[in-house]
Amino acid sequence: MVQELIIFMVFALAAGYMLRLGYQSFFSKDAGCAKGCGSACSTIDLKKIEEQMRAKQAQAK
Repeated sequence: MVQELIIFMVFALAAGYMLRLGYQSFFSKDAGCAKGCGSACSTIDLKKIEEQMRAKQAQAK
């Protein structure tokens, strides 16, 4: 029983860590990526991507 609780806690912490990294990479207001190095290597602008997709759809029509 104790071993199962320990495994569950490790799994829950790992899942929480992965969710936190995913959230930071997409929705963080700070410049930079989830690695924390301070560069803007993987800053994702979802609005810009959406505008580009709409422009491509308009060209296809």
